[in-house]
Amino acid sequence: MATMPLIQNQVVDLHQWLTMKEFTDLITISQMTPGPIAINSATFVGIRIAGIPGAITATVGCVLPSCIIVSILAWIYFKYKNLKLVQGVLSGLRPAVIALISSAGLSIFIISIYDENGFSFNPKFISYIAFLLFLTSIFSLRRWKLNPMIVMLSTGVIGGLIYLSI
Repeated sequence: MATMPLIQNQVVDLHQWLTMKEFTDLITISQMTPGPIAINSATFVGIRIAGIPGAITATVGCVLPSCIIVSILAWIYFKYKNLKLVQGVLSGLRPAVIALISSAGLSIFIISIYDENGFSFNPKFISYIAFLLFLTSIFSLRRWKLNPMIVMLSTGVIGGLIYLSI
């Protein structure tokens, strides 16, 4: 999710391969399909621009640099993980990662309430059950420090049962 503003900048603003509406649809589709959103997005944009060869090229272009960089960083980390400098760098990166993820969430929120004509928020389209489940999850995570995987699984099961019974 942290890469969404970067992808939006390249795909919508800089190269204009997609409109903002298509980009919003891309985020939705990428969230529903298995796999990381960046790879799904790259594949979708690649297929849109150059068909199957474009999808393959975009997907490999998205995955390969990350694999190489992460492999090098993992080797460096395991070699030097006990140094205070390395621990300090990792501690300093945490706020940056949180800021990137927050920026992505804010961007998606803004995209969801604005369209080409301006503000388009309509309260009748809010799922109050989903909103209540979200608030309950956040409260549970903060108050009782529960395992996030258990909270997500529980929320999914409870939401599924509620929506199936409606």
